[in-house]
Amino acid sequence: MDKLFHLSENETNVRTEIVAGITTFMTMAYILAVNPNILSASGMDRGAVFTATALASMLASFLMAAFANYPFVLAPGMGLNAYFAYTVVLQMGYSWQMALAAVFVEGVIFIVLSLTNVREAIFNAIPLNLKAAVSTGIGLFIAFIGLQNAKIVVDSATLVSIYPIKASLENGMFRSEGITVLLAMLGILITAYLMVKQVKGGILWGILITWLMGIICELTGFYVPDPAIGTYSVLPDFSQGFGIQDMSPTFMKLDFSKVFSLEFGTVVFAFLFVDMFDTLGTLIGVAQKADMLDKEGKLPHIRGALMADAVGTCAGAMFGTSTTTTFVESASGVAAGGRTGLTAVVAGILFGLSLFLAPIFLAIPSFATAPALVAVGFLMITSILQVNFSDYTEAVPCYICMIAMPFMYSISEGIALGVISYVALNLLTGGAKRKKISPIMYVLAVLFSLKYFMI
Repeated sequence: MDKLFHLSENETNVRTEIVAGITTFMTMAYILAVNPNILSASGMDRGAVFTATALASMLASFLMAAFANYPFVLAPGMGLNAYFAYTVVLQMGYSWQMALAAVFVEGVIFIVLSLTNVREAIFNAIPLNLKAAVSTGIGLFIAFIGLQNAKIVVDSATLVSIYPIKASLENGMFRSEGITVLLAMLGILITAYLMVKQVKGGILWGILITWLMGIICELTGFYVPDPAIGTYSVLPDFSQGFGIQDMSPTFMKLDFSKVFSLEFGTVVFAFLFVDMFDTLGTLIGVAQKADMLDKEGKLPHIRGALMADAVGTCAGAMFGTSTTTTFVESASGVAAGGRTGLTAVVAGILFGLSLFLAPIFLAIPSFATAPALVAVGFLMITSILQVNFSDYTEAVPCYICMIAMPFMYSISEGIALGVISYVALNLLTGGAKRKKISPIMYVLAVLFSLKYFMI
């Protein structure tokens, strides 16, 4: 193992990597339940999508370990799956078979871009301060996702608000939705306690303890599942056995009949844009937190990481799922000590096992993984200390980048606005000549600006 994954060189060991892989998987396991639900809205078979999701995640994570030896885990991305189902299919009128073809074409383009160093050049062109800001912004973003998943943060007249526990008690909903909010809050405190005490795998233990509390509450009647409001049993359902779901309804069902149309090109570009900059943002943020960047802010072996993402996307489309991308939840494994591809391999194996043990993995509720996301968010925002706040031409674009991610619910939007403001502010103040900003940054700023006005 040491020779294969260079554990000693990366100051880690097998036990730490296994715990990190399990931790990352546990924080990502929700995709096995969420992705089939979203894509089934487009008419796809839910069971087939579940199998495709698990297989694509397993293969892409193995590729990450093989190509780059990094602890980054991949799966069909959130946001991209919603765009696939609700925009491309339900709004634009494409069939899901054509949407899969668009995902496949996007993956092929990614492979070409990765081989020609375009994506690597973009990564290296982003200034160090902005990379730290990306890491911080992602921390805020995933913490917000965690709070939403647990329903601690809910929609309100003020856009968002804390869950109304008093109203839940009055309406008789406390034993379903309300109790999960309290369990998530308690889980956050337990996870924080374990972190303070420096318990190995504390984030993973936080997930398991919170899930166990949910099981106890359901068995004792304090928690009553109510599917009508989105709360489900936290007990594994073995009524369907352990068989693998049939993938044939979606396997190799790509339709390329409109591949040369303008609308098809627009769809491909949208997938391409979001996936590229979500992936770059995730790699920057997680690598920054894991101290994997070199002195110039570059990520060694990034070509391999990008290639794993691209090949995983093509394979996922053939299996029958939306764009496969590097998951920001990989930060949970990094926070647990993961530093090599062994973390990705462990997570990949668990995705493979989920094919047989779906009832167990699908039973992990979002309120149990929420404390992990909040904790990882805290760990990632410490990157803000690396931002040079004495230079406003650096600090202000970083600030814009950081707040855009959670407020606009998009890693790629944060990067776009951060790049635009960085170039614009330095040009206006004369800092561009002094800093020798990369030409790629100017190109990105123009392209990002055109995106908002033309697409």
